[in-house]
Amino acid sequence: MIEQLNPTLKAFTILVPGVLLGLMFDIFTPLFYLVFVILVTFLFSNISMKKWLLIFTPFVLLAIGFAWMRMLYTRESFAGGEVLFSIWQFDVTTGSVMIAISLGLRSLCFVALSLLFILTTDSTKFMLSLMQQLKISPKITYGVLAGYRFLPTFRHELQVLRQAHRIRGVGRARGIKGRIIQFKRYSIPLLANAIRKAERVAIAMESKGFTGEKERTYYHPMKVGKRDWVFFSTMVGMFFFIVILSYSFGYLNVFGNQF
Repeated sequence: MIEQLNPTLKAFTILVPGVLLGLMFDIFTPLFYLVFVILVTFLFSNISMKKWLLIFTPFVLLAIGFAWMRMLYTRESFAGGEVLFSIWQFDVTTGSVMIAISLGLRSLCFVALSLLFILTTDSTKFMLSLMQQLKISPKITYGVLAGYRFLPTFRHELQVLRQAHRIRGVGRARGIKGRIIQFKRYSIPLLANAIRKAERVAIAMESKGFTGEKERTYYHPMKVGKRDWVFFSTMVGMFFFIVILSYSFGYLNVFGNQF
């Protein structure tokens, strides 16, 4: 399953086709790769389809918006072909429509790849993998982990502050000046609590012998195995296979150059 793969290699696997897709301006390549990514997501992971659709659907509307703006404001080098129709002073050609659809599909590919990584990756394992595989300083990774763990606490404290203010008769602020005052009322106590918690975490880590040295042992060793390389080869290999098919059928367009 994808959840069991090494997070660092998984991130690199998602990054490679994501960057290469930015160079593809045809419809065939991003469309078929999008279908492939969606199939991999549901066949080889435990992601709920309902959850995935709830996150993915708003980006479909965003991709349509990108495509619409791209169709109207396409550069002359990409806006070749016959004029299909006109909107105000804009002439929509076959070339601009193709580029717009390609942009929308590429955007959805980026979203599908991102969801494949985010929904199948544990944040703690990802940080541990960055330390062990990429040799990132433990001071940075553990600091990011600590900050990430504090986020739910800050949210709870903000709710407590709001309820305390309501009990004391402090209503919701109105106007710009009132909102600035309200921001100060919330930010100062939250900042003070954050400083106290940061000091407690630092003292606790020092008492446990944490020095920030890279040469250290790990209770949870993260390794790169055969399954990780199979996943990398499949995702990247399928991308190049689709590119070859696109070239064979005469659809391949790399940064405006038809092949």
